Amino acid sequence: MLENTLFKRHLESDELISRVVHRHWLVGAKYILWPTVSIFIAWFLFFLTFARPVLMLALVWTAGSSIWLLRNFFDYYLDAWIITNKGVIDLAWYGWFHRQSTRVLYSDIQGVSYEIQGLTSTLLHYGTISIEKISTGAAISLAQVPKPPEVEALILKNMESYMHARNLKNSKHVQELLSTFIADQLNTQSMKKAAVEVADTNKETTAKKPTKPRRKLFSRKQA
Repeated sequence: MLENTLFKRHLESDELISRVVHRHWLVGAKYILWPTVSIFIAWFLFFLTFARPVLMLALVWTAGSSIWLLRNFFDYYLDAWIITNKGVIDLAWYGWFHRQSTRVLYSDIQGVSYEIQGLTSTLLHYGTISIEKISTGAAISLAQVPKPPEVEALILKNMESYMHARNLKNSKHVQELLSTFIADQLNTQSMKKAAVEVADTNKETTAKKPTKPRRKLFSRKQA
């Protein structure tokens, strides 16, 4: 439900989400750890004293820490890839008023690769996945992705389905063009043949039509 609300705005009308790829959940936990600790400290101090000024301070402290927590959460959650049936959408969130979106269609992808480097990445099985574009040769990447081989396989599978459907569509379009061309040629030939037949019929009718004998004119002799 949250993904449909936050990511649906980036989709086209007939586009479907296959998967939303985030960084590893431990990265998200790291992002929200200190704001959560801050909120806990504020209320811990209040429960130690139960003083009214401390309560007011705890409320203000909690409000500020909540904004801090939301900001860090969105910074983690909205830095993601949306894998759809048409391509990959790379989202980047830099703050409340700065966000960026890059769309790469499957027809523009030259290659997909991933890299798992280091002991922690190997044990937790996360790494960096990259997509290289055909047009510019540039690459987009997302770091600390859990199970990158699965993400790579999904992108390649969707890419194969997309290209297959596109080829079928192009083939069908070519067949329609050929059918239209052949039908036009047959129609043109039929019209020419009909015109020739009509001309031949008119010639035969003209040849068979009897000619009227000419009347002889007699001049009256004067007496």
